[in-house]
Amino acid sequence: MPRGKYTNHKGRNRKFTSPEELEEQRKQEEQKQKWRKEHGDESSSEEESEGNKSGSDDSDDSDSDEDHPTKAKGVSGLIEVENPNRVVKKNKKLSNLNSLPEGEKPQLSRREREEIERQRAAAAYQKAHAEGKTDQARADLARLAIIRQQREEAAKRREAEKKAKEETTTKKK
Repeated sequence: MPRGKYTNHKGRNRKFTSPEELEEQRKQEEQKQKWRKEHGDESSSEEESEGNKSGSDDSDDSDSDEDHPTKAKGVSGLIEVENPNRVVKKNKKLSNLNSLPEGEKPQLSRREREEIERQRAAAAYQKAHAEGKTDQARADLARLAIIRQQREEAAKRREAEKKAKEETTTKKK
């Protein structure tokens, strides 16, 4: 045995169970199960078969745990106190989630409600703006009217200048 706190496991002998021993153990387990079935002790054999299928050979330990109820630690067995901050996780069924009552809407967070309200307000403003009911729309329409009037006047001036040029060119000839 090495001295000191830490031991090195490298190079140590390892013991592997031979296939023959494993087969012998399996046969012994089968014989025990058959004997229990013959003698009417089926409930324990079912528990053991379930334990062996799951890969645990500690069925004896789990049986002893079931016999003794868990003890409450400290004074929790004497005083029943419920923590108001503790949230008990409730499992919900998928069928219940899909079929929400028609009268209930899903609860939205504050941010989601505010975002939806902002979108509604923006849509209402755009609709009123398109109809010309907002102050900005009125100002835009007034500006547009002024620009149209200026362009019409400019077009009339250009037409008048063209006619004047044509008259001067025709008189020179």
